Amino acid sequence: MSAEILSVGTELLLGRVVNTDTTAIARVLSVLGIDMLRTEVVGDNDARLFETVRAALERSTLLITTGGLGPTGDDITKETVARAAGVPLEMHEPSLRTIEAHFKGRVMDENQKKQAMLPRGCTVFANHHGTAPGCAFTADTGCEVIMLPGPPSELVPMLEESVRPYLAGKSGAVIVTHDMHVYGQGEGHVAALIDDLMNGANPTVATYAKDGEMFVRVAAKAVDEKTADALCAPVMEEVRRRVGSEYIYAVDIETLEETVVRKLLARGMTIATAESCTGGLLAKRITDVAGASDVFEMGAVTYANRIKEQVLGVSAQTLEQYGAVSPQTAREMAEGIRKAAGSDIGIGITGIAGPGGGSAEKPVGLVYIAMSTAEKTVVCRKSTGSRVRSREWNRHTAASCALDLVRRELDGLPLPEGVVN
Repeated sequence: MSAEILSVGTELLLGRVVNTDTTAIARVLSVLGIDMLRTEVVGDNDARLFETVRAALERSTLLITTGGLGPTGDDITKETVARAAGVPLEMHEPSLRTIEAHFKGRVMDENQKKQAMLPRGCTVFANHHGTAPGCAFTADTGCEVIMLPGPPSELVPMLEESVRPYLAGKSGAVIVTHDMHVYGQGEGHVAALIDDLMNGANPTVATYAKDGEMFVRVAAKAVDEKTADALCAPVMEEVRRRVGSEYIYAVDIETLEETVVRKLLARGMTIATAESCTGGLLAKRITDVAGASDVFEMGAVTYANRIKEQVLGVSAQTLEQYGAVSPQTAREMAEGIRKAAGSDIGIGITGIAGPGGGSAEKPVGLVYIAMSTAEKTVVCRKSTGSRVRSREWNRHTAASCALDLVRRELDGLPLPEGVVN
């Protein structure tokens, strides 16, 4: 099957509402092995909607629409799509009774009834979280049409409860994807390493950039999940060989922090953080992960030098001689927080996030990240160099570098580039 998703609503075109429906539907279609041709957004305009729908019905075998099934005057999707598809609407009595039951004890306006007007002979998808039912029917072109409500709180449950099972029997294939998350190598460099693999048809290989990192997606289409996985496996192994296992921090785990928390949990180890320029971002990222309470001991945001001295035990001599932004200070911060918390690992971060505060010797974007254990303390220097980066970027990448240091320590991997001691 070849599919299109059409989201209807002027509020989407104006940017007043973020269109998360398309993402939710596309993920379901991907799992079912249904090929996505395009997505589109059109406003609440009958002529433009009719023209868009008719074009989609001519070129695709599956059209899924979202929005415009409600009771108000600008809810025109159902009427326009049915007209474009050459299928008449008629009252669906079971849906009408469901809507009436919803309003039991309250006044039900006459316009609420139009939600029960559905294409003749359609398959109805019950809405257990709202009033407008969804439905599926076949257009005069032979294209399968599915109409779904717009609110995500109604659409997502309907997708899982009704649409996924309905489509599963029609697709005849599944698509399996695996995301290989990479830290410490840029997207361009990785793409060059695996260039020939990216020309494959099944599995497909593609690179994607994230903030300060990237990932390689390997996807295969087959009759079942086991067969698709078997197609992916040798390609993933080749990607791992070329990129380097030490740079691939996880497969199908979205973040460095989730990876680190899982590894700490598995080893029964704890961590504590002392942060200056990142302002507690590292602690936040760690504690965003479920289960962090079993591994995270404490976090201290020590902006002022006197707090670095009083809370972490950073020496006044170090601060005077080398400054707050220095490998020496980062080292003492990491060692101080580890001792204060009694944790297995201590992290210290100090730097210049910007946009001001830099100098020729210590420019904006210069950050020192230290990791301390009972056996050793290492310090990594990170700098954006001549590139102009935002404060948020500098803080995020500094926290990521700290997480990568911990990951490498837990897995016994070589230290990354930038270690200064």
